[in-house]
Amino acid sequence: MTAHPLASLAAARAAGTPRGITSVCSAHPLVIEATLREAAGMGDPALIEATCNQVNHEGGYTGLTPAAFRDMVLAIAGRVGFPRERLILGGDHLGPNPWKHLPAEAALRRAAAMVTAYVGAGFEKIHLDTSMGCAGEPAGLPDRVTAERAAQLAVVAEAAAADAGGTPYYVVGTEVPTPGGALEEIEELSVTRPEAALATREVHRGAFAAAGVEAAFARVVALVVQPGVEFGHANVVAYRPEKARSLSAALAQMPGLVFEAHSTDYQPPAALAALVRDGFAILKVGPALTFALREALYGLDAIAAALDPAWRAHALPEVMEQVMLADPAHWRSHYPGTPEQQRVMRHYSYSDRIRYYWTVPAARQGVEALLAHLAGRRIPETLISQFLPLLYRRVVDGQLAPEPEALLRAAVGDVLRLYATACRG
Repeated sequence: MTAHPLASLAAARAAGTPRGITSVCSAHPLVIEATLREAAGMGDPALIEATCNQVNHEGGYTGLTPAAFRDMVLAIAGRVGFPRERLILGGDHLGPNPWKHLPAEAALRRAAAMVTAYVGAGFEKIHLDTSMGCAGEPAGLPDRVTAERAAQLAVVAEAAAADAGGTPYYVVGTEVPTPGGALEEIEELSVTRPEAALATREVHRGAFAAAGVEAAFARVVALVVQPGVEFGHANVVAYRPEKARSLSAALAQMPGLVFEAHSTDYQPPAALAALVRDGFAILKVGPALTFALREALYGLDAIAAALDPAWRAHALPEVMEQVMLADPAHWRSHYPGTPEQQRVMRHYSYSDRIRYYWTVPAARQGVEALLAHLAGRRIPETLISQFLPLLYRRVVDGQLAPEPEALLRAAVGDVLRLYATACRG
């Protein structure tokens, strides 16, 4: 029997042939389509994850429950011909984070309902994140408390899996980045200490055993650690292997496990390959994909204005500016500075908080109007060179049709291909 792709990562590393898997954290349909097309072309599995704030049993900010998210992904997979057996759905940061303003007991009840909904909907990769404090608690919790709460949710997940006939694989950890990205500029990061990673494994082992779910702990495939990668609003901290050498070596004492690296967005290709080589086998990416999508949409918008100056009255950046100003909840606490600085960050920050707004009706209508305006028009190569230069050569060589949807998918696909190359070892 072939091992599950998640369960096989540690074995591949132990055999001296390390490889990884890209974890795509996005609910944008075009990003999901590009992910499935790229994976189909390479014969790879596709791991697509939804986060606790984005998708939950109460709808999240997308309005999607786990079952609705699953159905959306499956519909896209059916449309592009991606095999269901190669699709892995994951839940990211599943825990009390969306309700951390409540007392812990109430927040964990709602987290348990969310975990039940995810596992019941067939999600296989379950990242249990109980590292954040709730109302009246410190922001960061002791490892023991984090592990005990994760074990409580594992009990719930195992019960849901028994009802649904599924087999969840777990990711745990105590040094977990904030869901949604960093809140400030990042210059230097502390890499997780190897003894801290080992202690995390042991405290979770004990908590799962005490909760009676040793079988669930046997399906823990990865620990979340900080290898020294992150991005701020305008800068990226790239992976430096020498700083993570001792952490990587600690995997020799944790058979069956790899590390999961969050916030790998915008890492150079060599850094992504080094992460996989060093045991950070699950590479999470999200904002970099919607950042590339936004760049391509804004490039198409500039092309539309060049072809027809009257289009400037419908310019997509202005549509998005009005959408974000009308509802600042997703960016105001993340983007400090003067109004001018905030305006630039709203559109161009690496943290890409604009991704929260593409499903807003006015934003969706703005994108649809842009694509409709360009439909049937021949986009000159010179304008692609000017506004979408990274795609120009493939258009000229006849490898890429100069059509809006194809150009958007290609922009996202270019980012995904960097990850796929790194994950192949």
